[in-house]
Amino acid sequence: MKYKRILLKLSGESLMGTKQFGIDNQRISSYAEQIKGIHESGHEVAIVIGGGNIFRGVQAEEGGMDRTHGDYMGMLATMINSMALQAALESHGVHTRLQSAIEMKAIAEPFIRRKAVRHLEKGRVVIFGAGTGNPFFTTDSAASLRAIEINADIILKGTRVDGIYSADPEKDKNATKYDTITFDEVYKLGLNVMDLTAFTLCKENDLPIVVFDMDTPGNLEKLLSGANIGTLVSN
Repeated sequence: MKYKRILLKLSGESLMGTKQFGIDNQRISSYAEQIKGIHESGHEVAIVIGGGNIFRGVQAEEGGMDRTHGDYMGMLATMINSMALQAALESHGVHTRLQSAIEMKAIAEPFIRRKAVRHLEKGRVVIFGAGTGNPFFTTDSAASLRAIEINADIILKGTRVDGIYSADPEKDKNATKYDTITFDEVYKLGLNVMDLTAFTLCKENDLPIVVFDMDTPGNLEKLLSGANIGTLVSN
């Protein structure tokens, strides 16, 4: 198995499905089924999910709110999504643990690296909520940081696009897709994969990233079975 321990990064917006806001039950159930599939095939799975379907720190700043305050609100939004995904996974019979970077005793364990690794070794899916616990860091940064801390083999960034393109494929018909690309090439071409903090963490720690379309059921399993899906970013 090429990638035994993976960190799956999901965007909050993707949970909206066809809705304008909040969580689409069908979409989260579909995600849970896909995660169950790779979990049952022997992969150790950790997950970080954004909160953009509920609240974004950046939007708070635009409204005149202090950025720090807004970012903490965004972290709480990620916890709502994390709890929803935990419930969906457990309804599919998958044992999970939710760890939070901000202490919330009633609903989650505090993030403890050794404990997280032990859960993974015991076959539990671990969801990391509340970002890094610090303002000014995105959930992309949280995903990169947690992946490095738990010694993940790869970050799988699930999006609604099937990889990295030379331009936005939804706006430019001539955009070409990359099957593989280096970190340096992404820098040089100014492509938007993750925010730079997260991206630099992955580059410096030699942690590959695959950007793929999570909204097509079966893609996650195919990718981990070796199919040529998405775009691989590596050194």
